[in-house]
Order: sequence, then structure tokens, then C-alpha cells
Amino acid sequence: MTRWLDDQEQATWRAFLGATRALMDALDRELQHEAGMPHAYYEILVRLSEAPEHNMRMSELADACGSSRSRLSHAVARLEESGWVRRQDCPTDRRGQLAVLTDEGMRQLTEAAPGHVEGVRSHLFDQLNPSQVAELRRISDAILGGLKEHRA
Repeated sequence: MTRWLDDQEQATWRAFLGATRALMDALDRELQHEAGMPHAYYEILVRLSEAPEHNMRMSELADACGSSRSRLSHAVARLEESGWVRRQDCPTDRRGQLAVLTDEGMRQLTEAAPGHVEGVRSHLFDQLNPSQVAELRRISDAILGGLKEHRA
């Protein structure tokens, strides 16, 4: 039997959906305009910058970015063309490949980060008071936890 949304749930769902779409849209547009890259590429560069030795297995990078392996492979190919990432064979697994952040990729990320952080701050955090920020964190963690359980 279908558990339909009541009026409050429906309004909440639509507000959540609209807010998340509009936020990601604004951040993506700003990154494109200011740094010449979509948000998906920025996230790849961030993940690699935070990884030990600035590299990750392609499969782990795809999982970390919430991307399919084929979509990530395409994005990494574009980042390779820009000289921001390079691929290399995985030393511990002949079938695996690593994505490696280049010095140029780190430079691009370092230049893009201040504008991106300002966008996140102005579009998200400046709209909330401290208790709302804490609540948003609790809500987001609960949603992610439920989704992880569902996948397992």
C-alpha cells in the first residue's frame, strides 16, 4: 500500500527539492563563470587534494563523489585534457587506476576555492542562524545515515 505524503510532508519535500536544486544550480553557475569548471569537477579536485599523496583509486573516487564509474571516467578524461589530473596504474592492483592531482590542478583548485566558499557562505550559511545550521547538520546526517542503511 502506498504511503502518500500528507500536505505538510508534500510542502516540505517540495521546499527541500527546490532549495537543494537552486543551491547546487547557483554554485555550479558561479564555478563555471569564475573558475571555468562545473561543480562536479571541483568536487573531484577537492577529493584528490584531501587524499594521501593527492591520489585515489578511480573506483574509490567515484564512490566518494557519488558518481558512476563511467561518468567519473569521462570527467577525469576532461580534467586530464586540462592538465589538472593524470591517471596512473595502481601499484597494488594491475586492473586498477589512480587519479592523481597535478600541480596545475592544485593551483586551479586553490584559485577557485575562495569564490566557491563565498558562494556556499552567502547562499546557504548566511541565510541560517546558528541553531538552524546545527539542525541542518543533524537532518543531513540522518538522511545520509538512512540512505547508507538502505544501500547496505
